[in-house]
Amino acid sequence: MSKVSFEEIGSVAATFLAEEGVEAGSVVGITDNGQVGPCQASGDFCGVALDCRAGTACVQVKGFMTLKVTGTVTLGLTALCADGNGGVKETASGGVTALVVSADSAAGTCVVCL
Repeated sequence: MSKVSFEEIGSVAATFLAEEGVEAGSVVGITDNGQVGPCQASGDFCGVALDCRAGTACVQVKGFMTLKVTGTVTLGLTALCADGNGGVKETASGGVTALVVSADSAAGTCVVCL
């Protein structure tokens, strides 16, 4: 068990129209005016869907958040992109720069601040 928690520090969330396939806990990207959709592999993401209902999604776009991760990620300022499965992966070029404060390879998650 971790001795520190970053849960919801600086959290900013907004409601967007949601394309089919958006699921709570998955990273999403902007697909149209005020609309988000699932991210393709190596695509940029704008945040993580917290809840989805009736064609809308509450998306956390800022603050500390826990994301599913593929592979290993470097702690500190790191470029991340979507992995195509609702999570993120480290990328060598482009992507979204995020502050990675912890990574749990056993759980397949990391905590980042956007």
